[in-house]
Amino acid sequence: MKINISKLEEVKNLRSVWPDEAKDFTNWLAEDDNISLLAEALGLEDIVVEGKEVHVDDFRLDILASEAEQGRKIVIENQLEDSNHDHLGKLITYAAGKSADIMVWIVKKAKDAHRAAIEWLNEHSDGKIGFFLCEIKLYRIGGSAPAVKFEVIEAPNNWSKDIMKSLTETQQRRYDYWEAFQKYAFRNKEFSQNFNPKKVPVDHWLNFSIGSSACNLSVLQIYKRNELEVQLWISDNKELFHALKNNKTEIEAETGLKFDWQEKPEKKASSITIAKKVHLEDRKEWEEQFQWAIDVLLRMKASFTKYLQ
Repeated sequence: MKINISKLEEVKNLRSVWPDEAKDFTNWLAEDDNISLLAEALGLEDIVVEGKEVHVDDFRLDILASEAEQGRKIVIENQLEDSNHDHLGKLITYAAGKSADIMVWIVKKAKDAHRAAIEWLNEHSDGKIGFFLCEIKLYRIGGSAPAVKFEVIEAPNNWSKDIMKSLTETQQRRYDYWEAFQKYAFRNKEFSQNFNPKKVPVDHWLNFSIGSSACNLSVLQIYKRNELEVQLWISDNKELFHALKNNKTEIEAETGLKFDWQEKPEKKASSITIAKKVHLEDRKEWEEQFQWAIDVLLRMKASFTKYLQ
């Protein structure tokens, strides 16, 4: 039986959905359901919108809001284009003008210089204020309506400490590893062009999209075996697994890697895995581990994508 699987596609032109940044996107974001999506991505319980296009001297702040639980002031600057110096300056001006605690800059694509600037601001803050840099993404499947996703590129250094107080030691250890991995990985230009940052998880795996709803790439921390694994995870499609395995010789030649092809007949999921022996608790080795995972992820995406069409 032939299984029809639609392709997940990114809508590159944000203005095809929101033609005018102020009239369309800001008004859309200010609606309760949509501002809640942003709050979830930032790790906030709730964001309450207090005003749109609020005057700050000669400028207009896109959205003035507050955090419902603690009442901290939030300024939100929207930009449906790649980040630039002008909007960074405005964000800081609005923060000062409104005595804000939380600054959120939403952009189409964050340039490396502005990622570094937000990271620097967070590193040199007193812990009472924080800056977020987010990319907004649109996706659709076939002719579906577009779905929105906020990708947090930079967040306050103390933010993870605040929201992770209830974590177990194991969860905190995983979180610290993934946080460091993403900061390292997304300084790699090729990696950032192929993958999008994820909200830092507390699970032992970190998933990345490969452009198919049937499978994804994952990096896994396996502490009991002191291994770092990278795998193509196929959630519920044995036919896809066998189709890929039929091209095993070509895939392994293209990637230069030898995989463990795990059909797992007793389970719905299948995986194609490669592992490396490491010392996960040795932070001095982390960058070497990260670089290995980055290299494997890039090779796997370049090869497997061709067989997923």
